Parts: sequence; C-alpha cells; structure tokens
Amino acid sequence: MSTALRQPPRTSLFLPASNARAIEKARGLGAEMIVLDLEDSVREEDKARARTAAVAAAEEGFGPRLVAIRVNGEDHGCHGEDVAAVAPSAADYLVVPKVETAELAARVAAAGKPVLAMIETPAGVLAAPAIAAVPGVEGLIAGVNDLRATLGVPADSGRAGIGYALQAIVLAARAGGGWALDGVYNALEDAEGLAEDCSAGRLLGFDGKTLIHPNQIDIAARAFGPSEVEIAEAEALIAAATGGAERYRGRMIETMHVEQARALLARR
Repeated sequence: MSTALRQPPRTSLFLPASNARAIEKARGLGAEMIVLDLEDSVREEDKARARTAAVAAAEEGFGPRLVAIRVNGEDHGCHGEDVAAVAPSAADYLVVPKVETAELAARVAAAGKPVLAMIETPAGVLAAPAIAAVPGVEGLIAGVNDLRATLGVPADSGRAGIGYALQAIVLAARAGGGWALDGVYNALEDAEGLAEDCSAGRLLGFDGKTLIHPNQIDIAARAFGPSEVEIAEAEALIAAATGGAERYRGRMIETMHVEQARALLARR
C-alpha cells in the first residue's frame, strides 16, 4: 500500500448512491471522504440505477472531499459490473466489502482504481496482512457489524468482543503502509457513546471513523484530530529537539518522537 501523499480521512460518511437528496446534501457536509454505497443500503431493484448515479456523482465531485464508491461483494451478481463501472470513474477509491483473500483484493486492484478493503469476517481478519500487502490496496476498513455477527458477539456488546480483530486490522494496515479506518457506530442519537467509541478507536491506532449519519461527523472529527493541548505539546517538543536522544520535560525523546509530533501537526 502507498498512501503517503494523502492524509487519511478522519471522517468517512457512507450514503446510499440511490438517494439523490443525500448525495446533494453531502456536498455541503464536513466529512473528509464521501463513500457512495452500492451494497447494503441499496435495494436490489435499485442497484443499476445506483451504480449510474454514483459514477455521475463522483464525476461532479464533492469539492475538496475524497470520494469512494463501495461496490457489491464478489458473491453478488452486480459485482463485476460495479467494478467495471467504478474503475474508470472519477472516484478516488473503490471500496470492496467482505474481503477474505488477497486474491480477491488483487483482482479488484488490477482494474486500476486504488482499493480500500473492508475486513468483516474471521477469515478476513486472519488474511488481513496478505490483503494489505497487495499492490493497489491502500487501506483497510473495519466492518464491525459483520465482525460481531460472524464471531457470534452480541450486536450491542460494544468493542470488547471484537477487540483482537480491530487491533489485527490496524496492525495489518500499518505493516502494509496504508490507512486503517474504524467501523461505524449504529446508535444515531448516542453522542456520548459515539465519542467513547471514537476515542477507543484512536487509542487502537485507527486513522479515522466510518460514519452513517451526518450528525456523527463533528464528534468523530474532534476525536480523531489533535486537541489544542496535543498541538501545543507537539510544537514545543519540535522546537526543543536538537537531535539524538535527549531529556525533554522529564522524559527521554529522540528522532522518532519528533517525527510523531510532526505527523500529529499534519492532522490539524
């Protein structure tokens, strides 16, 4: 993977490509990436129309926001048509659901569009390092709802039962050199719960959060962006560093810590 030229999105909003009103509204929202969905949120009879709408919406663009299109899975009849339509489109990324093998990731990546692979099953978690290593795969997305379902974890059990899987996704993404995006939070009216979920994701090392409603954007953006305290500390550390290992505010720092501080400031 290689995403060095782009900052990972702190907020990635999924919306059904069959919903013209939602697409238009998204152009005025603060999400850093818009993910036009052709899969779960679109009824079977609307699949073809949604595909056409997604390609057209990507061509029109969403201002400074990144644009991705999630295709249907490899076991769906629309998968091939989806990939063929998205590959030459103006979308920045092609999102593939339920990726369980490096072979699938490689087949989709061969179409020429950078791929974000969703890891949603035990097989996907175990294969995540190989998936992340495929040329053209530029990030992994945790599919928390399907992970809970396929692991037999209660849907309302929080993150405890999928903690190992989430950490494995981050580890695989980092080993491959790409992004790791945290899964969605289903309780649309639970702002406090969302903030806690985002904080837990950031502590695991995720770059940002995938979202399913506009009212989640601001909370996730704050959680995955540096606080004023963190910014001030990073600036002070960089200013104080003179090279090599040295004492700084009662602790030892070295070049690695300076690089971490600069990376944090780049996320402002």
